[in-house]
Amino acid sequence: MSIQTRSAAACAIPGTPLALASSGIDACVHCGFCLQACPTYLTLEDENDSPRGRIVLMRSLVEGTLEVDDSDVRTHIDRCLGCRACETACPSGVPYGQLLEATRATLTKVRPNPFIARLILFAFATRPLLSLAMLGGRITRALGLSKLFSRLPGRIGFAMAMLESTRSPITRRSYQASGDGSRGKVAVLLGCVMEGLFTETNRATERTLTVNGYRVTEVAGQGCCGALHAHAGDDERARVLARRNVAAFEQSGAEFIAVNAAGCGAMMKEYGHLLASDSEWSARADAMSKKVRDISELLAEAGPRAGGALSNTVTYDAPCHLLHAQRVANQPLKVLAAIPGLQLTPLEGSEHCCGSAGIYNLVEPDTSDRVLVEKLKNVEATSAALVATGNPGCMMQIGAGLRRDNQSARVIHPVDLLDASYGELEAR
Repeated sequence: MSIQTRSAAACAIPGTPLALASSGIDACVHCGFCLQACPTYLTLEDENDSPRGRIVLMRSLVEGTLEVDDSDVRTHIDRCLGCRACETACPSGVPYGQLLEATRATLTKVRPNPFIARLILFAFATRPLLSLAMLGGRITRALGLSKLFSRLPGRIGFAMAMLESTRSPITRRSYQASGDGSRGKVAVLLGCVMEGLFTETNRATERTLTVNGYRVTEVAGQGCCGALHAHAGDDERARVLARRNVAAFEQSGAEFIAVNAAGCGAMMKEYGHLLASDSEWSARADAMSKKVRDISELLAEAGPRAGGALSNTVTYDAPCHLLHAQRVANQPLKVLAAIPGLQLTPLEGSEHCCGSAGIYNLVEPDTSDRVLVEKLKNVEATSAALVATGNPGCMMQIGAGLRRDNQSARVIHPVDLLDASYGELEAR
């Protein structure tokens, strides 16, 4: 008998997030197509660290053949990057990302996340603490301490290399962005790390939207999207943050919500699912989610307008939550193609995870490092000067890896390249 047709009494964990999501388990036919798409399976070579293996563990939790407090179950679930490459490979449409989040939400109610994870999640949900942390990061970077300490061994050195990688690798000419606004009113998610450490990328986002005919409006009251919390099993706090953003963006009257961080965009496009059981917010969340677009989607829809010439050699790495969660593949390449003179070199394994995955590189550093190694090898093989990717976690993870691997390539957001191109166009 399938899980879908069992009575509630037949479920060993009734009422839990995993029990409520368990119908998705039955979509898996155990074909194994997901195995070669899974970075942890390829790295660790353990079936329990594959999507198929983890779904078996999820089913065992629901059926009661494994206990929720089983440490081995927690180990294999925690090792998942949540990159969702398995969803792209899956012929049966298994909602693996939703199952993973539901499983983690169930497990963390019995055994909380490690202290470092809880501290980070609390800080991202608390505006004063987050602002203080971002200010500290900017000061450390401005004083050159991140560069100085990036060569230290271990995670402290890697963290400093991540911070150092938030510096823009290019100089750009300032220009006055102007447009007719005919493509509609757009609100921009400022984000946490994006506004805190990639501030200029947010301004570039606003300028490039304006140049391409969008009217950018400010949104007061917006905040963290809740992606980190949902991925880590802190579902209640994720819902609190989602409600706050739904209310804020509703007030903007925007036709579109532009997001330049792939993980945040994927989260906001799924607010309808996150708040589906909340009768007051579900319809509002679903309506807001339908307005969310990655910045590359909006720019590609507008053309985008061609800019001035840049002579950089660039390779593109697809963020997992843009390619696999949002299924946005060609639009970032279309943005880069609008830049005359840019030399784009294909990156082998662009569709594979870099090992960042939110706070994964902090709580599962060994596996994260092993996943990153292959990415760095592939980047080096391109001989590109710049790696373009549209997610802050990926930018910092790959950027730190390149620095510690003594490679000269640096990481940049595609919108920063387009913005620099527009600066060159005006300077002519």
